[in-house]
Amino acid sequence: MNTDLAIIVVEADRDRALEIVDSLREAGHARIQVIAEPSSLRRQIQSFEPDIVLIDMSHPSRDTLEEMALASGPLDRPVAMFVDKSDDALTSAAIEAGVSAYVVDGMRADRVKPVLDAAIARFRMFQRMRTELAETKRALEERKVIDRAKGLVMKARGVDEDQAYALLRKAAMDQGKRLADVAEALVNSVGLLS
Repeated sequence: MNTDLAIIVVEADRDRALEIVDSLREAGHARIQVIAEPSSLRRQIQSFEPDIVLIDMSHPSRDTLEEMALASGPLDRPVAMFVDKSDDALTSAAIEAGVSAYVVDGMRADRVKPVLDAAIARFRMFQRMRTELAETKRALEERKVIDRAKGLVMKARGVDEDQAYALLRKAAMDQGKRLADVAEALVNSVGLLS
């Protein structure tokens, strides 16, 4: 694990917060900020810009859990949440809110480093999946636009699908643009004329 991480620890109990900070320092982390009052969590996280957020809560409610997770930016950084007790609904709510690691039975110093490692690894995996999904959606939308443009060229020029594709591809190369951009411009132009 990278020991140059900026870490925010959300913990209201001072003694417990000191124990967590000591554990993190033993693991080599120096940039740690403790937030005792979760009401200003979003603002403090934005100003500190941590790499990871550790939230320690004794008995979270579903609303509190979702609010804490959303304030800590689970799509921007890994969030590890430690709770003393949980149930299936709270676990599901934490996962849906984007928490990278949800650990029941509280935070113990000996578990901090492995949980941080797991939270970071899981966050990176989901980040890759989100990126791949976005790229796949974009490619599918581009494919739809290209198919519509091919249909327009086939109708206007009286050519088959391969010839229509070749014409679009040649236009893209001549203009120094991507095929999807030329196809979108054609579809938009025809839409304006209709």
